[in-house]
Amino acid sequence: MLKALIVEDEYLAREELTYLIQTHSHIQIEAAFEDGLEAFKFLQTNQVDIVFLDINIPSIDGMLLARNISQFKYKPHIVFTTAYKDYAVDAFELEAFDYLLKPISEARVKGLLAKLEQQHQAIYQQEQQASAQVRHQTVNLMKDNRIVITPIEDIDYAEASEKITKVYTADGCFIAPMTISELVAKLPESEFFRCHRSYCINVARVQEIIPWVNSTYLLKLQHHDQQVPVSRSNIKLFRERMKL
Repeated sequence: MLKALIVEDEYLAREELTYLIQTHSHIQIEAAFEDGLEAFKFLQTNQVDIVFLDINIPSIDGMLLARNISQFKYKPHIVFTTAYKDYAVDAFELEAFDYLLKPISEARVKGLLAKLEQQHQAIYQQEQQASAQVRHQTVNLMKDNRIVITPIEDIDYAEASEKITKVYTADGCFIAPMTISELVAKLPESEFFRCHRSYCINVARVQEIIPWVNSTYLLKLQHHDQQVPVSRSNIKLFRERMKL
């Protein structure tokens, strides 16, 4: 379900937009603010998919808030709601999803909401298709002089061992006859993370994140007792990936 934030200092306009969203969509309104600074503070700790944003608001005007939002790693769609036509060019430069002029037309909002939900559904379907493709990908591993065709999603983590790579699954340790860099090149970035020059993990298998020396971490993975380190050079990317 899509999540939205409303930033609007006029009570009646805020209530009308809330009513239209709830009536014509399945979008969930997470919060509503009349102050730009309060909205910005909320967005620093909460993730939404859409921000319905008035331009003439207290503390931080809508354009400045939109510029700050555009710097986020996860960028929600911006829908400006304003009585002023003069900012349309600025909104275009900020890649706003839409620009609604007050008084807001119910038919206009209804069409916009449908467009937002259709795009979200299309992205979801693409992600599902990509996930299905990953599930059908395999890698050839070796154990006891046998070649074991292993689905990629079964890999828990991989460990470099000179010119070969040890690959761990719920069924134990296997050998990939390639370097860890060569193996990582075969793995989807959406599912795996190179946490150390000698280790690559299946992100979905991380069970515990244990603080370690020099502000780094040790990772406890499902099915295994061995702890996997996160190198200092990868800490920032790891925290972003795990939303720490």
